[in-house]
Parts: sequence; structure tokens; C-alpha cells
Amino acid sequence: MTTTADARDIICRIASGDFDAEIVARTDHAIAFLDHRPVFYGHTLVCPIGHVDTLPDLPADELVPLMSLVQRVAAAMVTGLGAQGSFVGINNTVSQSIPHLHVHVIPRTKGDGLKGFFWPRRAYAAGQAASYATLLREALQA
Repeated sequence: MTTTADARDIICRIASGDFDAEIVARTDHAIAFLDHRPVFYGHTLVCPIGHVDTLPDLPADELVPLMSLVQRVAAAMVTGLGAQGSFVGINNTVSQSIPHLHVHVIPRTKGDGLKGFFWPRRAYAAGQAASYATLLREALQA
């Protein structure tokens, strides 16, 4: 079941162009943009463009378009950023900071220090987010 978008829903605002974000990819059904507080640089959120609260609410015909973009972004972490792999995760309600379905795709490298689910966040330096977004966009177009 989809719900009506809340004007405070930052993902709906990004998808509609009402709020700036570093967009790395967009399809007719999904959008991918950098998390503004990444676990590691290049941390990307992939979201359905239409408002959906959680994964169980996602219509079945929207699952393949969403996860296809997740798959492409995960591959771009390796080819575009030089990561060895990625972590892909979804929070549903608990620990879901925004009530709009979003899939975290986080670049990983062996020994990166990520342990459990207590992940430190960091901020991008000026211009750094744009550089990471460009690397991912280029990898997604390859």
C-alpha cells in the first residue's frame, strides 16, 4: 500500500526536484542519490520515485525496477569508486529515519573498520559530494 507523500518527506522533495541532492541515477521508477551523512564516501540511497513508506508497502511490479537500480549502483561502487564490494540494506520502520522506502548501498573494502550496525557518519568536504556523484554517474553509464 502506498501512502500520500508528506511535504516533509525529503525523498519525495528530491524526486520532484524541490530539494537539491547529488543524483547519481534516475529511471522512470527509481532515483539514486548520495546520502548527505555517508557511512563511507559514495554511500547512496536508492528510492522509488512514487511515495512508498516501507518495503512491504512496495507494489510487486515496482520491486524489479527498484532493485535493478540497486544492483547497478552496487556494481558502480566497484567500477567507479574502487570498492571491493558493497553493503546493501533497508530499514523498515525501526531505524528508518525517513518514512519513504530507501535502500542503502554502501561501498566496502576489507579492513574498512565497519563492525556491526554502529556505524560512524561523516560529512563531505566542499565539492567532495559532487566528485563522488560524478564517479558513480560515469560508472552507471558504462
